[in-house]
Amino acid sequence: MSKPIAIIFVVLGIVFFLLILAGTGLLWLSSKEYKPADRESVVVSPSLSLKPARFKPIELIIWNIGYASLGAEEDFFMDGGIGVRPIEAGIVEANVRAIQAFFASVTPDIVFMQEIDVNSKRSYGINQVEYFSKAWKGSSAFALNFKCPFVPVPFFDFIGKVESGILILNSFETSSAERISLPSPFSWPERIAQLKRCLLVQRIPIQENGAELVLVNLHLEAYDSGGAGRIAQTRVLAEFLKAEYEKGNYCVAGGDFNQVFPAFKDVFPIQQNEFFTPGIVDDSLFGEGWIFATDPSSPSCRSLDKPYDGNRENFQFYIIDGFILSPNVELISVKTQDLDFKNSDHNPVKLTFSLK
Repeated sequence: MSKPIAIIFVVLGIVFFLLILAGTGLLWLSSKEYKPADRESVVVSPSLSLKPARFKPIELIIWNIGYASLGAEEDFFMDGGIGVRPIEAGIVEANVRAIQAFFASVTPDIVFMQEIDVNSKRSYGINQVEYFSKAWKGSSAFALNFKCPFVPVPFFDFIGKVESGILILNSFETSSAERISLPSPFSWPERIAQLKRCLLVQRIPIQENGAELVLVNLHLEAYDSGGAGRIAQTRVLAEFLKAEYEKGNYCVAGGDFNQVFPAFKDVFPIQQNEFFTPGIVDDSLFGEGWIFATDPSSPSCRSLDKPYDGNRENFQFYIIDGFILSPNVELISVKTQDLDFKNSDHNPVKLTFSLK
């Protein structure tokens, strides 16, 4: 056999081996794919007895904490940066402590958290759900929306194992909690290592009239081309909320929409780019009287194409975190707690509301 032919056989052998390896890995990941049911009960612990009263202010804070790994010193490869995770676990631990210190200082009645990890390589395996649940003096309810034993991107430093979701911390009695799956825009095999988005719904009995306060924590699609996922997920959210309101319940939905509300779409002009462009919430899906609440005075999220240096002339900002309130809920105030993105790429947003 001539030397050139031998080289060709070696190259073909290597290619064949890599194809077999990739195929085996894909089959393994397919067998491990997280496939939640359309609706699943969620455990709420511990049990509480306090019920909210009508006309009394209630404070709720939403915060996408970026798995305590996207502080000011970080960028992220999917937003045009190069980062995958902090250089050491101590950075994640410091962010977790700082986030908890903030909650302890403002003492809200309810907290909605997004991008909170249970056991992920990207946050050094730190169980953030356990940490915040133990520190909270009320109940907690958690729903997975991302579970994959190995996320095979980026090539230079794989994300690896991810187990993450959304969390509600509550001071009130809960009659039930449920995870409701949202439609996904991704097909196999891309779907395997993508988030399985959901609504985390918690039902709170009201003191006076037998109705329920229906709380909905959400984190809608981010990186779907054309925004089809966000649109479909918003439609499911609207249908659910309207059905609950028609039953006589009070509805408060909040979290990271990865979309802007129409009234605030021009506050921070969006630069179209190949990495992330937020959509616009279709408020016509909800009908008259529904309230879309956020704070236009401060950004709720920053771009992750580079670390944050505090220069607000030099960054893309967004207002993609907010609330939707049913017509029987009174909006008292909504305020972004501007922490200058020190411990997350999002700022927390506080809502004060009451039940009519």
